[in-house]
Amino acid sequence: MYSWLQDLRYASRMLRKNVMLTLVILASLAIGIGANSAIFSVVDALLLRPLPYPQADRLAAVWLHSPGIGIFRDWPSPGQYIDIQNENHSFELMALAQSRPFTLAGREQSERIDGLRAQSSLLKMLGAKPQLGRLLLPQEDQPGKPAVAILSNQLWERSFNSDQEIVGKSITLDGNPFTVAGVLQRGFMLNAEVIPSEGPMDKMDVFLPLPLGADAVQKRGDENYNIVVRLKPGVSVQQAQADINVIASRIREKDKRDLSFGMHVVGLQEQVVGDVRRALLVLLGSVALVLLIACANVANLLLTRAAGREKEVAIRTAVGAGWQRLARQLLTESILLGVLGGAAGLFVAQVSLYVVRAMNPGNIPRLEDIAINGTVLAFTFGISLATGILFGVAPVWRAIKVDLNTSLKAGGRSGQSDGGLHLRRHRLRGLLVISELALSLMLLIGAGLLIRSFARLQSVPPGFTTDHVLTMEVAAAGRKYQNDKNDKPIINFYREIESRVAHLPGVVAEGVVSALPLTGEVGWGRISVEGYTPPPGQELQVDIRVAGTDYFRTMEIPLRKGRFFTEDDNADKPQVVIIDEKFAQRFWPDSDPSGKHLWFDPKKPMTIVGVVGVVKQYGLETDGKIAAYFPQQQQPDPRMFLAVRTSSEAAGLSSAVVSQIHAVDPDVVVYGIRTMQERLHDSLARQRFSSTMLGVFAVFALLLAAVGLYGVMSHLVTQSTHDIGVLVALGARPGNIIRLVVRQGMQLAGAGIAVGLLGAAALSRVMTSLLFGVSKTDAFTFGTVPALLAAVAFAATVIPAWRATRVDPIVVLREE
Repeated sequence: MYSWLQDLRYASRMLRKNVMLTLVILASLAIGIGANSAIFSVVDALLLRPLPYPQADRLAAVWLHSPGIGIFRDWPSPGQYIDIQNENHSFELMALAQSRPFTLAGREQSERIDGLRAQSSLLKMLGAKPQLGRLLLPQEDQPGKPAVAILSNQLWERSFNSDQEIVGKSITLDGNPFTVAGVLQRGFMLNAEVIPSEGPMDKMDVFLPLPLGADAVQKRGDENYNIVVRLKPGVSVQQAQADINVIASRIREKDKRDLSFGMHVVGLQEQVVGDVRRALLVLLGSVALVLLIACANVANLLLTRAAGREKEVAIRTAVGAGWQRLARQLLTESILLGVLGGAAGLFVAQVSLYVVRAMNPGNIPRLEDIAINGTVLAFTFGISLATGILFGVAPVWRAIKVDLNTSLKAGGRSGQSDGGLHLRRHRLRGLLVISELALSLMLLIGAGLLIRSFARLQSVPPGFTTDHVLTMEVAAAGRKYQNDKNDKPIINFYREIESRVAHLPGVVAEGVVSALPLTGEVGWGRISVEGYTPPPGQELQVDIRVAGTDYFRTMEIPLRKGRFFTEDDNADKPQVVIIDEKFAQRFWPDSDPSGKHLWFDPKKPMTIVGVVGVVKQYGLETDGKIAAYFPQQQQPDPRMFLAVRTSSEAAGLSSAVVSQIHAVDPDVVVYGIRTMQERLHDSLARQRFSSTMLGVFAVFALLLAAVGLYGVMSHLVTQSTHDIGVLVALGARPGNIIRLVVRQGMQLAGAGIAVGLLGAAALSRVMTSLLFGVSKTDAFTFGTVPALLAAVAFAATVIPAWRATRVDPIVVLREE
């Protein structure tokens, strides 16, 4: 132990002896290790750490396959839930749930909260415990029981001031009274990723019973519910999938569904992670490459220092030090550097996570759970040790190969002439530089593919104009709007707010729609088309949106044929519908569909009155279904998005618009106030985050590789001063010396580029799912990036080459 402490003290002195070199090394390691720790903390939270629920590995969800759109994340119905419940052999517990927003009234100001209607087994399955009162009871799964509500701890503290007497009191949700039966314990949280909804939601604040009566099995078309299950012990997701396939085939035959109808069992962890897994693994691999480049660079720096310590090593060897003792001393120095770099890396990791949260990547669920915890600390310590050993091997190998006879000669010139200027005596350093260049090229090409993909995505026309458009969601909830026999209160409410908002100064146009583009709001259903009979076993599904008369003008969605909705398209007139251009081209490619009929309800034909442009509803990279728009006065919806086009800065009108809405009804909740530019920006958050992060890693890798190449060539010039002096004395011109040095450097660069291209080809295959409109072998990227790296390598080589021309042969030969 004493000798280890002695080594540590000596290592500390050596690091202090060359402060600048030590700081450069620590900076490189801090960035490399810190970036790895930051990305690993995200991977740990999402991929390695189980969800915060009991037996989380056995929790799963059941989804439908949606015919016509090619995805399986379609919501099941109560009737399908009953079938699965009665016929499955794989599930220990099941629960039907439906998430939706509610309006909490009775306070000073109404509040929009996210809630969940669920069967009592759900909270039990997720391990929820009451802090006050109780959970939902099994008997409340049946109709006819009193309306009760369970509050989340966050809602209880935020909106009810932690009222200890809250249990038994009444609250008002959407105009209906509910008795508070309990408050959940602090720490229990149910995110929208666990119970996804048909619209944008966050954390569940209130839990209500979801009673199923005897007629539930008949509700087969109401497909907007979630099914959460717990697998029986020993049953895998694959086994459960085989079980559910049999049930799905029976449902398909019984309900005469599309042949592509199916059901899928998805592990809850996989559902929460979604499509972020591959992007995270690509980023984790990228930062690992950056760390390897940093290690290679540090190894090169230490080899440079080792060249100046040859005589010290030779003397210690001559007086009896074994190679094991020398290796331990040098490894102690490198491990100390690694640990210090790791400590600095933790600070870099914290800053990086702050930046990640500030960037709001959009595709990272459970962002609040990502932190530097014990696992991340252990990971950081582990890679710090491994890094220290990795970059310390090269100096150790150099030390044990020291030639005592040469190093102990009088004068001890470190760079003996070997007949010319070349890299033979620096083969290890050359291999390190080639590795750095190859790895940096891989990252640069990966970043280039993502950046080009992002640029292509940004150039996709969304089908509407985003400039100067203010949007918000309005919830006309309450008993006065909930009347199945009379929709006039809802119609009159939205007509009044549209009229008031239209007269505000600076407002150009305004309109309402049930599903605003780029919000995640969905709505689709089966529809029949005049003159079209689906092939046997198939069904036609379309996107369904309810729109106001001026919505298309507000969003500047172009009219292709026919007309927009008018005030005459009301409940007293025949049903009408507007379809999008994709719909029209599918069924009437060579004619005007105006006057043709659709049937959403078999008893109510709808006449097509217009064709509008196709809108990118779910994202610029996504092609949705064909779409149909219903007039708001004929198909009123209490929850609508209001879009307002302005002549000036859109956000500046938000207060005035909200005031006009509250002037009509002060209890109405207005939320999600954003401009369409902000919504468009947020919809690209995932691609922006991935391309930005990989681009940053690639630039850092390029700088490290350039520094590494510069260091090797500079050291080569220093070690070959005698040879250069002889060449100059024999008549070599500066141009000859420059070409000689540059040729050596570009040989390294060429080898690194060749190896890097092979690695980049493999990396691009992994990244295919992250690309949009760009081939994995994009010629522009694979041609431009190597040229860029070659140019940087040339610049890193020219400076040492220019220094070589400054060698004075008289001074060199006199020293000899």
